[in-house]
Amino acid sequence: MYVITPETAQDHWETEALYDTCFAPGRTALSSYRLREGVPPVAGLSLVARDDLGILGGAIRFWPVLVGGHVALLLGPVAVHPTRQGEGLGGLLIETSLALAGPQGWDRVMLVGDAPYYGRYGFSRLEGVIMPPPTNPERVLGRALTPHAWDEISGEVTRAR
Repeated sequence: MYVITPETAQDHWETEALYDTCFAPGRTALSSYRLREGVPPVAGLSLVARDDLGILGGAIRFWPVLVGGHVALLLGPVAVHPTRQGEGLGGLLIETSLALAGPQGWDRVMLVGDAPYYGRYGFSRLEGVIMPPPTNPERVLGRALTPHAWDEISGEVTRAR
């Protein structure tokens, strides 16, 4: 049993340690981190999952970005502690946060990840959406939160101001 709540300032360093555990400290060298620099994560969508003892089991963050000048959410990172993997916690974090995103006024979400995994949550390849190099274009995925939200959206992904 997990309790999922919005990430707070008190969760920050514990969440950062979880991301380092799951992805290694070099994760901040990835091109997607250039889009996050100086931009706070989206409040209310960046979530943490704690067990009944209050131990952090997983976390997910979202960031605003622009795609060809259009606002979108950038999902990531999503992490589950290695001792909690295989329990469905990552999927629970993804589904919970996406269910909150639409009512908060977001139309589209994108990420860089594995299509077979994220495809089960409605993500598919985004044609014409260009992440900063050296991102593999096959791993640039998106999901419309409102009908046709990705129709005719293309261009470079840039940092929101």
